[in-house]
Amino acid sequence: MSGPASKSTFVATREPAHILAPFLGFAALLRRAGFAVAPEQTTAWLAAIELLGPNGIADIRRAARATLAPPPERFEEFDALFDAHFLGALASASQAEAETEEAPQAADDSLGGPEPMFGEDTLESGAKATSAEKLAARRFADAGAGAGATLRAFTRALPKQAPRRRGYRWRAARGGQNFDARRMFRDAKRHAGEFVCLRRRKRRLRQRRIVLLIDVSGSMKERTQMHLAFAHAVVRAAESTEVFTIGTRLTRITRALRLRDCERALAAASLLVPDWDGGTRIGEALAAFLAIPRFAALARGAAVVVLSDGLERGDPHAMRDAVARLARLAWRLVWLTPLAADPGFAPRTAGLAAAQPFLDELGDGSSLERICAHVLDLAHERAA
Repeated sequence: MSGPASKSTFVATREPAHILAPFLGFAALLRRAGFAVAPEQTTAWLAAIELLGPNGIADIRRAARATLAPPPERFEEFDALFDAHFLGALASASQAEAETEEAPQAADDSLGGPEPMFGEDTLESGAKATSAEKLAARRFADAGAGAGATLRAFTRALPKQAPRRRGYRWRAARGGQNFDARRMFRDAKRHAGEFVCLRRRKRRLRQRRIVLLIDVSGSMKERTQMHLAFAHAVVRAAESTEVFTIGTRLTRITRALRLRDCERALAAASLLVPDWDGGTRIGEALAAFLAIPRFAALARGAAVVVLSDGLERGDPHAMRDAVARLARLAWRLVWLTPLAADPGFAPRTAGLAAAQPFLDELGDGSSLERICAHVLDLAHERAA
């Protein structure tokens, strides 16, 4: 079946997220115990349960063995974990674990990302920040003609106005203190060993990497689509860009945003990020970014732009330490918040106030035009 009918059939077969939570929790329990369980295996297990129409827990156990494929020598351990999870032996332990906040997780889209979230309903969020983790799916509508025109103009301007750095390759120059000895000796061979002119050279300029850290917590819900559309434009126009979302988790979505069509790119990103409109633990998410050497290396010498209101509900000292280390790695660290549209704006949250001394710029991110202007102005700035 294809077309609208197939789409409606797929939507109708989705289950609410709270029904799938025990099964996804068991897959996570197996991973913590050292079992190799891929996201595709978890999806196959859920499909097998739906096909079987299980009459009891024994059918679910057999489907788990067939799809999650534990090693034969660990069957007894697998069954013990299954009984403990589904028959209530770990009820008290699970309740105690739920009461304590889980450390932020980092997901890399180049490795497949986290498991896609199923469910028809998305979680609603208020205007205040929260530290609670809420996993939800997210759908994005058309950004509108005005936003599209702004992003097209930004895409045309960015290649020429992006911040640049000196590269490792050389090119010919008319002046300067660096002489091109190779070209001079090559000319001398054609003129009986005489140096007829002095050849000079200078390093080529290359675009700096741009790293975008986008807050997808509940307090930024109304601006998430605008920020992702902006990130898609940067990825398409700049030579090197990396995009991460921060909330209660850290997720790399660069590969999804490389799709040419913006709507398809945002739809692909929505399947990678599990913590849409959830809590706000910016400090811990930034710490997770810096704790992974491959991610931290992306910020070295880069222009790092954080799109967040800074309403941190976690430990302000953790946010301060993470921002301080990020500032030491980055060429410039710019924080754009929609709250700065107020002329009397001043950082009032403990986290943003503690992090402000390490920021190169705390600017206005209330509109798409202002965000684009800030990024284009980076070419005229210098490292702090």
